[in-house]
Amino acid sequence: MINFELIKNIDVNNSQSWQDKIFLTFDIDWCSNEVLSYTLDILEEHNIKATFFVTHETKLLDRIRDNKYIELGIHPNFNPLLNGDFRYGRTIDGVIEYYKNIVPESVSVRSHSLTNNSIISKVFRKYGLKYECNQYIPKNSTIIVKPYNHWEDNLVNVPHFWEDDLHIIYNDTFDSNKYIKYEGIKVFDFHPIHLFLNTDELSTYENARSNFSNYTKLKKQKNTTNNGIENNFLNLIKEVQNG
Repeated sequence: MINFELIKNIDVNNSQSWQDKIFLTFDIDWCSNEVLSYTLDILEEHNIKATFFVTHETKLLDRIRDNKYIELGIHPNFNPLLNGDFRYGRTIDGVIEYYKNIVPESVSVRSHSLTNNSIISKVFRKYGLKYECNQYIPKNSTIIVKPYNHWEDNLVNVPHFWEDDLHIIYNDTFDSNKYIKYEGIKVFDFHPIHLFLNTDELSTYENARSNFSNYTKLKKQKNTTNNGIENNFLNLIKEVQNG
């Protein structure tokens, strides 16, 4: 029977910890509290397990921590550092410390833009991060992906096979059943803003960008006519929970 699970419960030595599991992950990406709350409302309504990769301080972190079904990881942004901007830290260590100070309990990490290299991976482990989720290998590649150890046994690589914005770019058809039947590890990467907007094409997202911090205007730009990310998300939940 398929059910939802958390990244932190993956054991590479026990395939039963990830086979027949759906791993819902969310890159918060500095979304507003209203947008984040919209996603949380859906998850709480259905008592669904999910992993959130955090980008910033928000009062909603306490709400999330009170939910036993949700795991908090970090979503460090190394892009400013690579461009000589030290807003999150002057070194790799400094950037990771910045985010670990927000979520000290985190054991999972996905970098913004999936930024990574061997040096960053070593520093991840130094700060108690055990699950690195920085590889996107789409299902349509036909590659069957599995979690695996890095050169160190205590750092697990967890690839994802679906990501909402790239799904839109590929102009793919969302069929919950084909994803559920996938033989590899089933990690989905959603963004609360795409869920809220029910993004159907990138222009929906781009046209709303100027109103990300204005909830009243933003909600008027939600796609309500075409099949979008929220529809896909709700269909996935329905298929899994109905067995």
